[in-house]
Amino acid sequence: MVAENHPSPTYFILLLITITRLISTVGKTSQWKAVLPAELAEVDEDVFDKLRGDSEALQGRASKDYGNIAREVPLAVFHPASAQDIAHLIKASYRGAVPFKVAARGQGHSTRGQAMARGGVVVDMAGFRERGSGVGIRVSNTVDPSVGYFHYADVGGEQLWIDVLHATLEHGLAPLSWTDYLYLTVGGTLSNAGISGQTFRFGPQISTVREMDVITGKGESVTCSSQTNSELFHAVLGGLGQFGIITRARIALAPAPKRVKWVRLLYNEFSDFTKDQEQLISITGRKQNIAVDYVEGSLLMHQGPINNWRSSFFPLADHGRIISLVTQHSVLYCLEVAKYYDGQSENNVDKELQVLLQGLSYIPGFYYEKDVSYVEFLNRVRGGELKLQSQGLWDVPHPWLNLFIPKSQIMDFDSGVFKNIILKRNITTGPVLVYPMNRNKWDNRMSASIPDEEIFYTVGFLHSSGFDNWKDYDTQNKEILQFCNDAGINIKQYLPHYRTQEDWTKHFGPKWRTFVERKQQFDPRMILSPGQRIFNN
Repeated sequence: MVAENHPSPTYFILLLITITRLISTVGKTSQWKAVLPAELAEVDEDVFDKLRGDSEALQGRASKDYGNIAREVPLAVFHPASAQDIAHLIKASYRGAVPFKVAARGQGHSTRGQAMARGGVVVDMAGFRERGSGVGIRVSNTVDPSVGYFHYADVGGEQLWIDVLHATLEHGLAPLSWTDYLYLTVGGTLSNAGISGQTFRFGPQISTVREMDVITGKGESVTCSSQTNSELFHAVLGGLGQFGIITRARIALAPAPKRVKWVRLLYNEFSDFTKDQEQLISITGRKQNIAVDYVEGSLLMHQGPINNWRSSFFPLADHGRIISLVTQHSVLYCLEVAKYYDGQSENNVDKELQVLLQGLSYIPGFYYEKDVSYVEFLNRVRGGELKLQSQGLWDVPHPWLNLFIPKSQIMDFDSGVFKNIILKRNITTGPVLVYPMNRNKWDNRMSASIPDEEIFYTVGFLHSSGFDNWKDYDTQNKEILQFCNDAGINIKQYLPHYRTQEDWTKHFGPKWRTFVERKQQFDPRMILSPGQRIFNN
């Protein structure tokens, strides 16, 4: 007699649980569709299946950012499997009777909700990257008659700059322009500008882009460059996400250096500090055989640590005399310089650096130098981030303020802000950056808005605070902005946050009309990046 295998009671219990869960899921899906705008509920099934509306998705990273100040809960989070999925989503909104808002979120490193979409759909670009669904990073080269033979990387907009660095270094190459922090997406920084100490020489990151694939506010996938579909190309670069989502960017590459001479010099006179910075950025290497590759600067004040989370540089043995100097002058200015080199230039780098630094007016005896690898230098902020994460101090409010200031008014800013507002309030403990850039390294056809002077400064107040006192820093930021307004200092905000269309109009100045016309052309239904609050205040 053949034995029969009957399901055990445990099997029936598990089957009942599975069916119950399935019925529950179907019911939730029906309820989920019921609360969606009709246009979203009627998208292709393949697209709808990639939407999540559960509390975990909505209350997670899609409703937060690095700033930890703004919080906007979307209606759904979209997890695309391809760029085509993103195009289908936007096209569904564009064709609908009532369009829904769409925001692409990479690392969410904005500080005022710029990558959020209240009542709309957040596209999870980080998940897109983690699933390996996009372009990835492909290093190649081509022959362009206008520039000769050059290398480039085709990079997905969802990719991180740290991964671009490692992938290109495998070929002995690297991009020329960076941000201070590398765990940001390519699409995110290109939507703003992408600046750091290399900008004076190589331009912002948007100046290094040769071509892009962009999904417009109409749901159209368009390849664009300065020669083809150039209006879209220039609109998107520095366009704050208003004209399209970047799914691929072609980044120009150059031979990568191996190591870096990294120098910091201390000043007690702001006029000497800025004069020396401006001298260094005037040597761009075009006509001269040698130039520095990076120039930044920062403030040292008695309420902040000598070494901050962005980098630990000054030797412990010198902390006492540096603190004594800060106490004597209230504010010190630290000029930061880097010179790249490789095996071929190793024998001359020290001599070239000393020639470049000769005659600078820093305080004698306060010269500090390190020799580090190229990767260690570019990724210098990462160590501080990991330390803060381990202490639970990374995911805290960051009421940042980033400004561009004309050279002609930087002395007024120093006396009115650094030596007045900041010292009187005595709450600034985070890094305060200040360094100059050359306007001629920026392309005025792009959307990014900068001061109308040949040299302008960026000043960044990179505050960290507790959840109970971030408003104190916010109040200080407002006082700084009010001072600039009253003193007639023609600032531009970088990573801007404005509350009225009047402020946006002033921010873009003569570019505003073009900005509006481009919005009407590429996103006429005002679907993209509502968190910027430019057209939906």
